[in-house]
Amino acid sequence: MLLPYMKKGRVEAGCDEAGRGCLAGAVYAAAVILPPGFQNETLNDSKQLTEKQREALRPVIESEAIAWAIGIVTPEEIDRINILKASFLAMHRAVEQLKVKPQHLLIDGNRFTPYPDIPHTTVVKGDGKYMSIAAASVLAKTHRDEYMKRLDAAYPDYSWCKNKGYPTNAHREAIRLYGATPYHRKSFTLLPPVQLTLDF
Repeated sequence: MLLPYMKKGRVEAGCDEAGRGCLAGAVYAAAVILPPGFQNETLNDSKQLTEKQREALRPVIESEAIAWAIGIVTPEEIDRINILKASFLAMHRAVEQLKVKPQHLLIDGNRFTPYPDIPHTTVVKGDGKYMSIAAASVLAKTHRDEYMKRLDAAYPDYSWCKNKGYPTNAHREAIRLYGATPYHRKSFTLLPPVQLTLDF
């Protein structure tokens, strides 16, 4: 059962990211402020939902939220500052776009770079504990999946419409065959090191 808030009466924004472990594409984050009394029986950690459920939830969250926003950090930026900092930056970019300033941020995970003038609480597996973080996980995931599907149209050899940029065997095989695209994260290990065996 997801909790509606951490502290009653406080304007809380849930924050989560998607695409942190991918080999290609931007990292996306969402920030969501839900209204008091918001209820939805389907809402859960986006990883526990089917793609169809996530897609159905997205317009509900976007229409009923007091405020929501998406933050994006490009592959080039990820390579420059590292994926952990990029994840936090994506959350910051989402928060700064909110039309209502939250009084507190609920962050999925155990680490975060403080946002100026807004206190925060990190919550391990928060997307399975708080409604606002779960809602943010759904928006981050669906917006990022949509972006990867657009990229797939330009780079069909990598099956991004299926793997969304994650390091599947098929994705790695495509990198081996066709090389890296401008959307691949060059700071990541795109291909595992080759194990050489010497015969004597």
